[in-house]
Amino acid sequence: MAEKSPVAAQRSAPRRRRKEARPQELTAAALSLFVEKGFAATRLDEVAARAGVSKGTLYLYFDSKEALFKAVIAEGVVPAIEAGEAMLERHADDPVTLLRGFLYEWWALIGSTELGGIPKLMMSEARNFPEVAAYYHETVIRRGLRLIRTAVQRGVDMGVFRRVNTELIGNVFMAPLLHLALWRHSFGACCGGDLDAQRFLDTWFDLLMHGLGAAPAPREEAR
Repeated sequence: MAEKSPVAAQRSAPRRRRKEARPQELTAAALSLFVEKGFAATRLDEVAARAGVSKGTLYLYFDSKEALFKAVIAEGVVPAIEAGEAMLERHADDPVTLLRGFLYEWWALIGSTELGGIPKLMMSEARNFPEVAAYYHETVIRRGLRLIRTAVQRGVDMGVFRRVNTELIGNVFMAPLLHLALWRHSFGACCGGDLDAQRFLDTWFDLLMHGLGAAPAPREEAR
């Protein structure tokens, strides 16, 4: 009997699973599936299969899908929030640079990456998974909005920005960014015509600065 070629033998051999996997490999697999299928439709055995391990191995690290989601947020999104908090300290006297940094860093670290699919997932499934939604709201949304409010209030106090509703300014600031991320993971992914992110961000920041800018003090009339 003729021996199988190495290539044929490789094709016929069953796929071997690795016995061990780092938690980061599991969260990376989970993120991809969450973005592709949504939270509800993703099964833990699918996450394990994509990471190349058994479901039992996955359970060594995560006892539920909710725990896995929280790990995805803690590893991927929270560092971006922490980077913004560090930026708040470095540019304490420059609110314009702060807001510019928040805008472009959010897109670079989250919006332009696979993590940019998380806002779409949360908006569509938050009501069905209140525990997950509460974690995301406390860990990501509240901290992020607090950063923006602080930066804008500093600008108001310094006379760089006009007085605005600082309670709502964070939501107003983020709305176009969320639109860009949602578009990228919906119409942009299936219908073509993806938005030019750089031009979009430049346009939004220009509008934001013109909207926030304090009016110059009126000049005294010549006597």
